Amino acid sequence: MVKRFISLEWKAFFRSPSFKMNLFLKILLGFSALCMIVSFLSMGVGIFFVLKKKLNVDPLVFINQYLIFYVIMDLVMRYFLQNMPIINIRPLLYLPIKKGKVVHFALNKTVWSFFNIVHAFFFIPFSVVLVAQGYPLLNVMGWHLAIMALIFSNNFINVFVNSKDSVFYSVLGVIIVFALLKYYEVFDVTSFTAPVFQAFYDMPYLAVIPIILLVVLYKMAYNYFKKNFFLDAGLAKKVEIVKSEDFAWLNRFGSVSTFLKNDIRLLKRNKRSKTTLLMSGMFLFYGLLFFTGAVEAYKGPFWRIFAGIFVSGGFLFSFGQFVPSWDSAYYPLMMSQNITYKEYISSKWYLMVMATVVSTILSVFYLYFGWQAYAAVVVGAIYNIGVNSHMVLWGGAYVKTPIDLTSNQKAFGDKKSFNAKTLLLTIPKLVLPMVIYAVGHFTLGETFGFTIVALSGVAGLLFKNKVFDIIEKVYKSEKYKTLAAYKQND
Repeated sequence: MVKRFISLEWKAFFRSPSFKMNLFLKILLGFSALCMIVSFLSMGVGIFFVLKKKLNVDPLVFINQYLIFYVIMDLVMRYFLQNMPIINIRPLLYLPIKKGKVVHFALNKTVWSFFNIVHAFFFIPFSVVLVAQGYPLLNVMGWHLAIMALIFSNNFINVFVNSKDSVFYSVLGVIIVFALLKYYEVFDVTSFTAPVFQAFYDMPYLAVIPIILLVVLYKMAYNYFKKNFFLDAGLAKKVEIVKSEDFAWLNRFGSVSTFLKNDIRLLKRNKRSKTTLLMSGMFLFYGLLFFTGAVEAYKGPFWRIFAGIFVSGGFLFSFGQFVPSWDSAYYPLMMSQNITYKEYISSKWYLMVMATVVSTILSVFYLYFGWQAYAAVVVGAIYNIGVNSHMVLWGGAYVKTPIDLTSNQKAFGDKKSFNAKTLLLTIPKLVLPMVIYAVGHFTLGETFGFTIVALSGVAGLLFKNKVFDIIEKVYKSEKYKTLAAYKQND
């Protein structure tokens, strides 16, 4: 039966209408994964000697001290990026196959996820180095097995946390608070967690505890999926009663207001869109990497513009790149109505402009790092409104990724979102403003650099109608390809 499941997965990949693009992207992702593996491998081999010689500390004790944050961050990354097996088993519900076998296959498939395997490239070489440097083999093996069991446990914890937003954000909030308390030397949570990880080394037989935890979590995940393995039960979308909101203040936008109201309702009511809002808020603090001098490589003057564009444009990029995918569930219905593309595109544009203005106001705290820091944010906002808002809408026409509003999976993007056209459109979004600022900065100074970047944004705003005409034609030319892609998802 396992052989049959693997055969189905293989056929699904090679018979996909987008096989060539998928193959190319699989190769591209393979190279990216290889780079990560090499990085983890290098750290696993070299971190022992760096900690020993540079910091003069016991590498194992040091690693154990911060291991709690490593494990929690692994869980956070899984929450946003790792796919749940539930998506892949839906087609099997119609076939005469025992539920237990399907669920076992789906769960075992997640075990071979890249999120599990990549950690081995750090912990295995690190453990080998420990043994080579005289640490007892039995103790190192006990510690290693315990840590890997915890990593694999995250795989199954994610099954439950993924469906409970409140649990995830509560846990993440607690971890952030503990990290800040440690940073400001108010309370050190690692003083309680480090001895636990050290105990796995000192008493290797304790490794049986996380291994038992892993087995229990697997069994719980198995029972959870098997119990909800019905079309009319766990796989059915949850229906909730929501309040009708008028948003009368948007009526000033005329016919565009209908789309704006729907978009705001979408953002407030759905899991995926709420995650996008959270990610947009996180972008507000992205500039701290650049304006505080925390990263040596980001001290160049033109990097300020790069930071300013991301700080003010967090929502613009995270939301705008998936237009019209946000409406994929009912896009065919919309296309059957008497709706002009220009009104539809304009509503998205107004929403992104409002979010950019709000982000710029909230970023006023960057004045603490000097007027140049906040000037970069303001100028970046002007460029985002005048140029990048058009670019993300233009690029969205080539994105054929349906969005499941009830799920957080692929909240950071999807492989189908990347193609030659969307990659080319990143040049005017990110590279061009940096080049423009650099030209101004190295000729007449930083003020002139800020000025010409802002003027570029104003120029884009003045030609808004002309650009929208071009974007509308692109959406029309891609209309039937987009409809076909959304139907294929069903």
